[in-house]
Amino acid sequence: MNLPPGRFLMAGMLLGLASNPLTAEAEDAAVLEAQTVTAERRGAGEDKGYRVERSSGATKTDTPLREVPQSVSVVPATVLEDLDTPRIEKALDYAGGVARQNDFGGLTMFEYSVRGLTTSEFYKDGFSANRGYMNTQDAASVERIEVLKGPASSLYGRGDPGGTVNIVSKRPQQERFARLDLSAGRWDRYRSTLDVNTPLDDDGSLLYRMNVAVEDNKDFRDYGASERQFVAPSLSWALTPDTRLLVQAEVVRNRQVFDRGVVAPGNHLGSVPRSRFFGEPGDGDIENDNDTLQAELEHDLSPDWTLRLASHYKRGRLHGYATEANSLAGDGFTLNREFRYRDFDWHDSITQLELRGFVETGAVEHQLLIGSEYERYTKNELLLRSRPVSRIDIRDPVYGQPRPPFSTGPTGRSTDRHEKVDAYALNLQDQMRFGEKLFGVIGARYDRYEQRQEEDFRSTRQSQTQDEVTPRVGVLYQFIPELGLFANASRSFKPNSGADASGAAFEPEQGVGYEAGLKFDLLDGRLGMTLAAFHLTKENVLTADPNDTAFQIAAGEVRSRGVDLQLTGQLTDALRVIGAYAYVDAEVTEDNTLEPGSRLLNIPRHSGSLMTVYAFQGGDLRGLELGGAVNYVGDRAGSASDTTFELPAYTTVDLLARYRVNENLSLGLNLNNAFDRTYYERSYSNVWIAPGEPRNLNLSLSLSL
Repeated sequence: MNLPPGRFLMAGMLLGLASNPLTAEAEDAAVLEAQTVTAERRGAGEDKGYRVERSSGATKTDTPLREVPQSVSVVPATVLEDLDTPRIEKALDYAGGVARQNDFGGLTMFEYSVRGLTTSEFYKDGFSANRGYMNTQDAASVERIEVLKGPASSLYGRGDPGGTVNIVSKRPQQERFARLDLSAGRWDRYRSTLDVNTPLDDDGSLLYRMNVAVEDNKDFRDYGASERQFVAPSLSWALTPDTRLLVQAEVVRNRQVFDRGVVAPGNHLGSVPRSRFFGEPGDGDIENDNDTLQAELEHDLSPDWTLRLASHYKRGRLHGYATEANSLAGDGFTLNREFRYRDFDWHDSITQLELRGFVETGAVEHQLLIGSEYERYTKNELLLRSRPVSRIDIRDPVYGQPRPPFSTGPTGRSTDRHEKVDAYALNLQDQMRFGEKLFGVIGARYDRYEQRQEEDFRSTRQSQTQDEVTPRVGVLYQFIPELGLFANASRSFKPNSGADASGAAFEPEQGVGYEAGLKFDLLDGRLGMTLAAFHLTKENVLTADPNDTAFQIAAGEVRSRGVDLQLTGQLTDALRVIGAYAYVDAEVTEDNTLEPGSRLLNIPRHSGSLMTVYAFQGGDLRGLELGGAVNYVGDRAGSASDTTFELPAYTTVDLLARYRVNENLSLGLNLNNAFDRTYYERSYSNVWIAPGEPRNLNLSLSLSL
């Protein structure tokens, strides 16, 4: 676990090259030619288009989605490929009811909202993937994205009641293939990915796969630039017919200019060009390096019972300088800026032990899950902030100003914080099948959360211990093969960091969710659709202490309700489609500073998306695919504290084309924001606003090796 990052990266690359079919000795050329079909852009399940019929994240078992009494949106990697996007955020537009929140200047795994309630919780293969400040997930290693709507604490522990995202990563396959993807776009954006899969023995019991991605990008934002190297090797080994081992690793090296976006003087958007940068180019890049290693051992105790032991470890470090917008002066043109230095590091280790089994009691079939989990998480945060500010004229910025000094000590604005968390959990779940029409699930999880924090500059120490039980129950009735009705109820909890004016730890946030809906299976299984109504509440939200506004108390409450819809499938042999719509009414119901009824930050009441791709089946156009995507986002609150500032609604249109020249080569073209709409993706306040990209063209090439 203490392998230096540079050696970790080199080891992964050498292992991949050693198993690359291009360098393997004694390969028969005829065999290579026959195997090229395995590198097709769409693998197993191609006849279903964008539709995925099973999910592992919704129940932690491999279950058909039509039998899960919960709304689950699954976005396969094919969507990411068609969009030609290196990050998963754009794919989440097609999950229904997912809104964009703070992305920390583009540096880290972003926050997002599901059904109106914001969270930063991401999971990957069932493990928490976003403790600390992890980089955004690279699409190169993603097989599919599962969005579990509603509280998921009974499975995953602490989280928010809106929903949870679980990323399923690519695993080694039996076939031998290698695929190289190259892309280039506007603003000197370049990206290369390599996906290599090969058996390491004759009987296919030992399999290896490696995904590599390299980026060197500029940006439409002035001085915007980033570099990324990503390596993800994985190894699977069938030790015996009943025992399987899977080892996966990820190494990410990211360098990026920290950018909080544009400003809106007087809450008026468009006063400055969307490309204008308000930091300092001389600050350099923020560096964010992450290493992840996990292993999973499964053993079949019998045909009906399986034992799973899995361990996950990750570490990271983020550090660098940045000058960031703080506030606008009274004249509306002078921007006060704060100089900051960050040095954050974190370690997270998780161990899971699960027993899965099948039993029958009379006419009822039970799929049981008994699981336990232990997590230890440590984080150190050094954040130096200047008390004097530097100023810049937003109409004509002049860069290169002297850096103001940092303000430290007990009365300064800087922090040197250390956090340690030990978390223990036990969860039980019973999926029940009452014949061919009625399905149910009941589960509960017990969590014990122990947190300790120290702040060196202020010589303060805080600790808290929380014990929570979070249940869920759901039922689904299959009226006819094409239509099922489901309903569920569940709870969530999430610890609040910090302490009140007396030094006591805050009570954790607690959420309750109710959902009812319909699942459709239409056109002989070619089209799947889920329509659901929901009602969510979250209590113990932090709000200002009425006796001392320098402190907070856990007394706020928010509520979200609405409906959402998602559809995926293959309408004909030539036409695949994915789309979503959501109506979300999310508001503050109790707070000491905000009026009841205030809208929650960045949550549109209406949002919708639709993408279709047509693949010509014959004639001179065989091998050509043409498609388009429309994404609509309604107006949103642009500030959590200023109810008068809003982001306007917007609609973007993306166009795409793919042409398969032959079995080994395909060419692609993506025209994003085809009508060059000016829009704003998200904001935190009127001085931290992220503008969307102007029209841009991206060219790609995919080569089967």
